Amino acid sequence: MAETMPDLSVVVPVYNEAGNVAPLADEVRTSLEGRLAWELIFVDDGSSDGTPAELAALAARDSRVRSVRHKGNFGQSAAILTGVRAAHAALVATLDGDMQNDPADIMKLHAALSDARTGMVSGMRVNRHDTWLRRISSRIANRVRNRALGDGAVDTGCGLKLFRRDAFLALPRFDHMHRFLPALMQRDGWQVGYVAVSHRPRARGVSKYGMFDRLGVGIVDLLGAMWLRRRTLRPSVEGGE
Repeated sequence: MAETMPDLSVVVPVYNEAGNVAPLADEVRTSLEGRLAWELIFVDDGSSDGTPAELAALAARDSRVRSVRHKGNFGQSAAILTGVRAAHAALVATLDGDMQNDPADIMKLHAALSDARTGMVSGMRVNRHDTWLRRISSRIANRVRNRALGDGAVDTGCGLKLFRRDAFLALPRFDHMHRFLPALMQRDGWQVGYVAVSHRPRARGVSKYGMFDRLGVGIVDLLGAMWLRRRTLRPSVEGGE
């Protein structure tokens, strides 16, 4: 008998998240079971801890849980792209692997993607449980990006997003592209929605990002995103055979 195609693929990039992947998988299962047919794809971005063994154990217990492993550490954008390529569903949700996103919020984003013109719905974290330095650097980076791109995004660093797989795969690809998804989706003619979501303290592991990831490293990427946005090619066609 043919396997049922999932309604939703959940993609989670992880790097050295041993201790987090199993409880996160349990929360995804609890949040989606009975609501949508789902699959969960972990993309291990070259972990050097016990993450691969934990992912193998999860896959052995539930066939809806899969993992893909990078041979090295290629970054979050590359991991998301790998996961989306491996996804079977037409809709894809992404979560950070540190358990600071709440999988229960996925259904909020799913409900907001009812308009056929909407290509993506992004979470906006409220009551953030981060250090003051991380919150300030994120706020500054978001303001700079918003002013430069005019995409209306206020929290592009939120890992909780839901989008149409075909729309994502049509986007230009570059390192750190995950920070510019609203602008890139709008560039291709899609509307982007925003939903307030919860944010939780990190219980285990350590953050992989610092202040310079948000303020310094992204300048070249921002200039590239501005270039792409200004050179959009969407001709209007009339008539036809």
